[in-house]
Parts: sequence; C-alpha cells; structure tokens
Amino acid sequence: RLPKSAVTPQRWFCQPDQVTQDVLDMITHRFPDNFGDLEPFVFGVTRHDAEAARDAFMAEILPGFGDYQDAMAKDEPWMWHSILSIYLNVGLLDPLDLCERAEAEWKSGRAPLNAVEGFIRQILGWREYVRGLYWWSGPKYAKSNFLNAQNALPDFYWTGEIDMACLADALGQTIRHAYAHHIQRLMITGNFALLAGIHPDHVNDWYMSVYADAYEWVELPNTHGMALFADGGVIASKPYAASANYINKMSDYCAGCRYNSKTRTDEDSCPFNTLYWDFLIRHSQRLQGNPRMSLLMKNAIKMPDRERDLIQRRARTVLKSLNIYPTKD
Repeated sequence: RLPKSAVTPQRWFCQPDQVTQDVLDMITHRFPDNFGDLEPFVFGVTRHDAEAARDAFMAEILPGFGDYQDAMAKDEPWMWHSILSIYLNVGLLDPLDLCERAEAEWKSGRAPLNAVEGFIRQILGWREYVRGLYWWSGPKYAKSNFLNAQNALPDFYWTGEIDMACLADALGQTIRHAYAHHIQRLMITGNFALLAGIHPDHVNDWYMSVYADAYEWVELPNTHGMALFADGGVIASKPYAASANYINKMSDYCAGCRYNSKTRTDEDSCPFNTLYWDFLIRHSQRLQGNPRMSLLMKNAIKMPDRERDLIQRRARTVLKSLNIYPTKD
C-alpha cells in the first residue's frame, strides 16, 4: 500500500501538436457522445515523443517503481508506472531496448534491483509470454468460457457511476485517461467481472474499447485468461479471485467507501466479499481439484448450509442492485 507520507512523482507528458489537436477537434465534432474524455490528451504520437517519455521515466521514475508497483491509491492514476505500454504496443519503442536501458540504470547504481527486476519482468517475463501464448493458441482461445459466465456487462463500466470506491476510481481514470495500471485492471475491473460472472466476450470487448494500449494480442490473454480464467488455466494456474481484504491491503479505497470491507452478508457488506464467497460456492466442484485453490474450496464445501444460503441470497441481491443480469445475446 502507498504510505500516507508518500509523494508521487511529477510526470512528463506531451502537449498536443497542431496535427494532434486537429484530430481531437475532429473527433469531438464527429463523435460527441462516444466513451471517454479527449482532454487532457497527454500521450505522444511520434517516436521522438516516445523516446522523451522513455528517458524521463528512466531518469526520474524508475527508482521508485519496485516498492509500489502493485499499490493502488485514490486519485493517483500514474504513481511510479512507466506509461510506456502505449508506445511499445504501437511500435514506437522497442521492448529489448527498454530492458537494456533499465538494466543499465541498475548497473550504474541509479535504480535499485527491485525496481529494475520488476520493470524488466513485466516486459520480458510477461508481455513476451502473452504474445507467444496468443500466437500459439490461435482463434479458438477467445471462444473458451471455462466458468460458464453468462451475465452482461453492467452500464457502470461505461459510466463510472457506482458507489464502490475502488471501481469508481479505476473506471473514472479509465474514462479520463484511457489508462489504468495492471493491478487496477486485474484486481478491480477484472476481478469484479470474474466474480460477477460477466460473459468473457463482453469483458474482452470493453477492455479493447477503452484502453489506449489495447491490441488483441496483448489484451486478450491478459483479460480472457488472467483476469477471467475463461481459458481454464492455460495462462495462469488459478483464478485471480479476491475479496475486499486484498483491496484493503493494497489501497486506500476501502477507508472512504460506503461499503463495509469486513463483512459479507450484511446490507452494507462490500460486494467484493459477497461475490467472492458466492464465486467459491458456485465453482466449488469445478475448482476443488486445483492445488492452489484446494484449501479455499474445502472451506466453501464445508460451509454451514445457513451461511451458504445467506451468501447466495445476498449475492443475488447485489447483482440485481447493480443491474447485472444474464446476457440476451
């Protein structure tokens, strides 16, 4: 979690050139009701801009990346993240070059090992892994739905209007910046979609639509496999399901939320708690053979009937209150 005393770094961002501003004006005129805010537009559009963003990150931001790479904080969209994925994925920066530059920062003593290792691992260890998996698995990968999730994506994913502080923050910054960092995507928006049983097609389409760095080869394995476990364990060895306990440990969201992060069946219980235990109950038979889930599955299976019934009834109430229903298509 980000300490209260921590001061996040100032970021280097681009100012739109005339061509970019003309395009922004055209989009505003032609598509006034489309999703997302066009301004402020802070991303570069040339290799020169991308290299400037890269150099600023290496010199000023990278040393703090290791400590807080998994932390979340309200109204802190950038923190110590590189925000270089948009340039990598569009081809303005080279992944090996980034890894070598980060390594050089460590060798020179300008950045600590935990920062450089974490940064390189996200590119070489993860980005390249999902790229290989995408091309290896082929078109059939997107058709899997291991958990038989059938609910439609709720409207608040497009509006950001929801009382859950964590979702409101992650969705709000997605609307404003076309960006959210990896833990927000996996453990907030993705985790909620997993627990709520949102159909993978709807979630995949949303991720592809809202993020500036989204290309199918990188977005699909991360969303379909890592966040939703729709591939049944091809990319990850367990569903990344989590309750409010995880979110509370890694962020300051719960402190200012109207929901109680400690309970699961009360009227003000955090939906993450209710839906987490409902998820375990619903999939106890399907997941009990998973070695990383065995203890949780035993707890779900041995749960007293009354407690199980309370959780399932509360889960139905939660889904209904958030207008989450089975998809019609």
